[in-house]
Amino acid sequence: MSTSTTASVSTHILDTSIGRPAEGVAVRLSARSGRGADWQALGGSATDPDGRCKDLPALPEGTTHVRLDFAVEPYFEEFEKKQADAQQDAPANRDSGPAVFFPEVAITFAVVPGEHYHVPLLLNPFGYSVYRGS
Repeated sequence: MSTSTTASVSTHILDTSIGRPAEGVAVRLSARSGRGADWQALGGSATDPDGRCKDLPALPEGTTHVRLDFAVEPYFEEFEKKQADAQQDAPANRDSGPAVFFPEVAITFAVVPGEHYHVPLLLNPFGYSVYRGS
């Protein structure tokens, strides 16, 4: 929760390749107090069955920039394994290369005290988009 001297952040992930929330994606939160300042790791969480991180750490006073790091490769690897198990006799993926093009997604944005920032990630194995939600 934000106060007049801090901002707050929340996020959720929708896997647009299946039209469902992405459960179990690790998310790390970092902050800094100016363009030239070092990043301070604040902690992390993982998305719940609804694709939401409800327990991200609070931002310290003076935060001006926030970074969310999403570890999406393990999510897609697990999804592929479940899909392969469900289709035991289906041919393997014939494409060469990894099952996911972006193994990590890092989103950096500016914040001001007193504001809440909800940053949804729309995700598929070969692309993503983000926006400031509400």
